[in-house]
Amino acid sequence: MPNLTSTSEFLLLEFSAIRELQILHFFVLLTVYATVVTGNLLIIIAIVLDHHLHTPMYFFLMNMAVMDLGSVSVMVPNAIVNSLLNTRSISYSGCVAQVFVYFIFSGSNVAILTVMAHDRYVAICSPLQYETIMHKGACIRMAASAWIGGILNAALNTGGTFAITFCSNIINQFFCELPQIVKLSCSDLYLIEIGIILFSICVAGGCFVYIIVTYMQIFATVLRMPSVHGRKKALSTCLPHLTVVSLLVFTATFAYVRPPGNTSSEMNVICAVMYAILPPLLNPFIYSMRNKDIKIALLRLTGFGQFPQISSSQFFRGKWR
Repeated sequence: MPNLTSTSEFLLLEFSAIRELQILHFFVLLTVYATVVTGNLLIIIAIVLDHHLHTPMYFFLMNMAVMDLGSVSVMVPNAIVNSLLNTRSISYSGCVAQVFVYFIFSGSNVAILTVMAHDRYVAICSPLQYETIMHKGACIRMAASAWIGGILNAALNTGGTFAITFCSNIINQFFCELPQIVKLSCSDLYLIEIGIILFSICVAGGCFVYIIVTYMQIFATVLRMPSVHGRKKALSTCLPHLTVVSLLVFTATFAYVRPPGNTSSEMNVICAVMYAILPPLLNPFIYSMRNKDIKIALLRLTGFGQFPQISSSQFFRGKWR
């Protein structure tokens, strides 16, 4: 097969060759993307403007909303344009950028979910030490560490992937998905990237194990609480986060724990939608439905109440409980 290392573009998987279905896919993707942007932006704006939400838990939630918004914005707009213009190409540099930026947001998301689990553990299991442990400086450092970890993960995976010699430029996915790009390799260098992917999976698996162990201790503490009201209040702050983690684990498992061998293009698209689009789409609804403070803030944001005037400097000086 010819060496295509110097190719100027990749060809992505088109949803359909029928023009009418392409237009339908355009409207579906546009609707999904608008919903993701609206939901996550509402969460971000509500947390910034409502001083009642200037706490570590909502600070981390705001970071997660930014990550969800960014990860979807990396892939869906390009798919929308391709469906509208009846094209399937993406430039080589565009594919590199898509892989790099997506891994920043997705890697940071896993890290911030781990930090959020730690925050709930301290709040419930060591409430008297909460303000000492989860002070503003510590929260900023934790969030910064999550972002830095995502950047390092993205640099490793992107560098390892695009050092490969490619023998084809046809990607069997509607965006530059890393496993599908690695399949295009015709050199042994792809083994390096597979090693990096396995390392990333192990790190993510370690984060999820930490979350599981943390919640086991949280539930043990909650069950020992004498007050029924206290148990309900503690669980109400944990259930949205636990639901988001469960959704991410379920969709990632559905996408990657599959029998070996070639899979159909339709299955590849379904799996990508499950793990890359579904969590950012549902996360705002999960938090707005299960969290009373977010509900009240969103009601104020949508005109059923008024926010106090909060400047950006006041936000970072807000109370942390």
